[in-house]
Amino acid sequence: MMYNISSNRFGKEPLSLKQKHASKVLHILKKKYPNAKIALKYDTNFQLLVAVILSAQCTDKKVNEVTEPIFRKYKTAADFARIHQKKFETMIRPTGFYRAKAKNILETAKIIRDKFGGMVPKTMPEMLTLKGVARKTANVVLGNAYGVVEGIAVDTHVIRLSRRLGFSQHSDPVKIEQDLMKLLPKQEWFKITYRLIEHGRAICTAKDPRCDLCPLKKICPSAFQFPRFKK
Repeated sequence: MMYNISSNRFGKEPLSLKQKHASKVLHILKKKYPNAKIALKYDTNFQLLVAVILSAQCTDKKVNEVTEPIFRKYKTAADFARIHQKKFETMIRPTGFYRAKAKNILETAKIIRDKFGGMVPKTMPEMLTLKGVARKTANVVLGNAYGVVEGIAVDTHVIRLSRRLGFSQHSDPVKIEQDLMKLLPKQEWFKITYRLIEHGRAICTAKDPRCDLCPLKKICPSAFQFPRFKK
């Protein structure tokens, strides 16, 4: 559920004021979540790619549960390319959308095996040639696998918090990413995703955000604009 926050006073402010606001938010989140990082578990770069594809419309916790036995046996793109699709569908079924995910992962495994010498690509254009890979997945894999930062990974938490915090008025992930890249210095692009995710899980939840416990409550344009605080 996404509430419509009409009091978003940063929506039409000049970029310089938005940047100052974003800087304050960033400072607080860095103190609150200094060790924020990816929650998915993996040993190889291809396993990372598999886990990120599986995480679409699924919790990281569930993905980790599903991939633990799979990753013990299958490590590389070549390993995954040998799995029969029906078998793989059964293995990943609990993550949801398992037919599409299985098809994309196994096709991507073959592409990486045949076109990239078994190595997960290191550039955004190459990543986007893979099946089931859009900018969010590519940003996560490039950043965690190679330290390559070409953008900001925008998932459901980042979408929600970007709108509530006044960083963006868009709902499209690509447009939100563009807004965030304008507001934040590049050295913060990689970590901001995980700081926002942790904050979204701990406090700024989708259905019942705890503004009363939020370290951003004095500067957040959406603070206390939810049903819990209007009873």
